[in-house]
Amino acid sequence: MLIPDVPPALLQALRRAAGQRRLALVGGVVRDLLLHRHHQDPWRGLPDLDLVLEGQAAELVDALLQELRQVLGSAVQLRARPHGRFGTVEVELDLPTDQGGTWLLDLASARCEDYTAPGCNPSVRPGTLEDDLARRDFSVNAMALVLSASPGDVDLLDPYGGQADLASRSLRLLHGQSLQDDPTRLFRAARYAARLGFDLDAASLHQVQSTLARWPWPWHWGDPAELVPPALGTRLRMELELLLEREPWRLALQALQRWHGLVLLDPGLQNDRHWGRRLAWGERLGLPLIMVLVAGADDPQALARRLQLPIRQQSWIKQALQLRDQLHQLAQTSAWPAQPSGWCALLEAPGLQPQAVALALVLGCGPRRPLLRWWARWRHVAAPLSAGQLLAQGWRPGPELGQELHRLRGQHLDRGEPASGRTEATSQRRDP
Repeated sequence: MLIPDVPPALLQALRRAAGQRRLALVGGVVRDLLLHRHHQDPWRGLPDLDLVLEGQAAELVDALLQELRQVLGSAVQLRARPHGRFGTVEVELDLPTDQGGTWLLDLASARCEDYTAPGCNPSVRPGTLEDDLARRDFSVNAMALVLSASPGDVDLLDPYGGQADLASRSLRLLHGQSLQDDPTRLFRAARYAARLGFDLDAASLHQVQSTLARWPWPWHWGDPAELVPPALGTRLRMELELLLEREPWRLALQALQRWHGLVLLDPGLQNDRHWGRRLAWGERLGLPLIMVLVAGADDPQALARRLQLPIRQQSWIKQALQLRDQLHQLAQTSAWPAQPSGWCALLEAPGLQPQAVALALVLGCGPRRPLLRWWARWRHVAAPLSAGQLLAQGWRPGPELGQELHRLRGQHLDRGEPASGRTEATSQRRDP
């Protein structure tokens, strides 16, 4: 089997750098090659290769750079970032433009993995290429193209029938404890389902349903967020970010809901039928989609802490919920502001960020029309006179100057005058 798109010089350098040790392309690049798809890193949009070496992957880096420079010259640049615990090295490789440009390589030492507890990070030890394939998620990702020491074709290693599953467009978990060990695999399945048009096979779907029904993980809803296993917290957030930012998110979330997988996040989200509308509004308003999704949970703040969302997003969720309660109280008494200036005073209260107002709008809190007008127009309207112009008229610096600017802006908003309109300032604070 030939490998199109990969520069021949890079393949040759990898073969020579590996020497007599077995080196193979693995994972998504092999799957996409068999599907005749171009494989790229989902975050940076650059071509990337996942490689597994029987031996220490870090030892391959220097040898690879030497081999490439012997053929392509000193213009070749290589930046490496090792991760010692798992024996992997992330490499950014700059080749001459006519030789392929920038490539991302993920070099890993072949390893075995054991999960000592459901949802926790695995313990690892050195292994063979076959061991490394056995620890993967789906059969379509458990294939390898073994690079021989001599130039020419490569050999396909497919111990779990990945080619057949590609042909039937099936996602098949490798073993009966796959989801228990790592529940984030279900979110990866949703990503592949959306991107490739695949679906879980019957046995894998049964595993999903039975695993979720008995909830084998030591953490449950309501437990402290700091006790959550990594695969139900930080790793789940990473998969969710990839799903929302780099995949057809509507198709992926529909698959998760169909598989009952959104319960991994929150039971309320699993039962929710309006997340699509919220996310569409969030996308329209430029909000982080993961925050918008989380905000629709039964307990948004608890889910945000469990997933370790950025502090500012957690703050926006909290503010949006407080604003929701405030708007609900106003609705009970029909005490809505009568003028744009009143809405601005409400929505621009100290400590309330614009993103929180937008999130409240997405969540359907209060009357949509004034909130949308505030977001799109009113908040951008300034007073018709600047502070400098008021100072030129004789105003002195101080709180009264700010109050006058606020009054002029409110008057301007309520009159609906164009931004270039001019309003005379009151003269109570002017010097004689």
